[in-house]
Amino acid sequence: MSLTKKIIIALILGVITGIGLSFAPSSLYGPLDTYLLGPVGQIFLNLIMMIVVPIVFVSIVLGTAGLGDPAKLGKIGIQTILFYMVTTAIALIIGLGIAYILEPGKAGTFDTSNVEYESQEAPPIMDTLVNIIPQNPIEAMTSGNMLQIIAFAIFIGVALAVLGEKTIGIYRLFEQANDLLIFLVNAIMKLAPYGAFALIASAIGDAGLNALGPMVMYMVAVILALILHGAITYSLAIWGIGKGSPLKFYKGFFPAMSLGFSTSSSSATLPVAMKTAQENLGVRKSVSSFVQPLGATINMDGTAIMQAVATVFIAQVYATSLGVSDIVMIILTATLASIGTAGVPGVGLVMLAMVLNQVNLPVEGIALIIGVDRLLDMLRTSLNITGDAACAYIISENERRKEEKANLT
Repeated sequence: MSLTKKIIIALILGVITGIGLSFAPSSLYGPLDTYLLGPVGQIFLNLIMMIVVPIVFVSIVLGTAGLGDPAKLGKIGIQTILFYMVTTAIALIIGLGIAYILEPGKAGTFDTSNVEYESQEAPPIMDTLVNIIPQNPIEAMTSGNMLQIIAFAIFIGVALAVLGEKTIGIYRLFEQANDLLIFLVNAIMKLAPYGAFALIASAIGDAGLNALGPMVMYMVAVILALILHGAITYSLAIWGIGKGSPLKFYKGFFPAMSLGFSTSSSSATLPVAMKTAQENLGVRKSVSSFVQPLGATINMDGTAIMQAVATVFIAQVYATSLGVSDIVMIILTATLASIGTAGVPGVGLVMLAMVLNQVNLPVEGIALIIGVDRLLDMLRTSLNITGDAACAYIISENERRKEEKANLT
């Protein structure tokens, strides 16, 4: 049986087990989660996170050095950021449209008298831009600051490309390190079915499906918007710009999508997502190594959909109408904030608080959605990493066609 089939079976069994545990007494779920599901899931997550920073650093160094021309790297960087910003704006429009059609905030009675939420302040955008350059690269690696790691790796890669034969020994060392890390990824992935089962069962059991109540319509709105964005926006981009088959793309990338669903972390899924894109989709290593790590940090299409639906939901709960100017402000604020708050811990809720403040809605309303956010985060992560891979695939295919055309002439 293939690893993909094993992961699918594990996910299905995990969902069934989690639903059963959500209705079980705490005396049964508590010990089971504490001594079995929690540790198994956390060990699997730790194993993946253990290699995230090394593989991102090594991959970007090799990818940048492989591109050779710094101008080509800049061109790919601009294309990547533009793709992420456009798809984020589209995701927001889809989320807003679905929220207004389904009206999740009017689907039940919500007690807002005792809700409290303390929002975290987002740093100024200039601070985020300035801090991309690390004062201490080692500290950036130990803290997992992905933007700073990417920046440092790009500098090393450009230096290797410029120095050429002088540093061929160091370049080969990076290639050997990459082979070593890919071996570790393959070894860790053999444990993926067990980790996926434990993580899903624990998440669903902890959420307590019997307590969802009036939040069901909110969840339906978010899930429907996520599906539409993946099925329409990414498919059209893959077919129209990348000249590829969306069905073939999704079939090839499904192993990474299923892992993203279970881990709820774009960073944790990154090693597998890069490996899957390169091996199953034919994405060039030099493109994948740069585009996907950057996407794991700044691409937030799934989060944007959550913010759009949540903003309309909170407005409906508090019986506040949003005008056209408010809708435009939501789209602009969330799109720009996805770049400006990159790398900020808990960025999804930070961005949502920014959006709510912009349209004069109570930030305390976030407390209403926190209970179901963990479950929706699994789907958001799957969508986010799919967007990263779609961008890498499109850029890689376009570069390949340009080279073929140049060779013919």
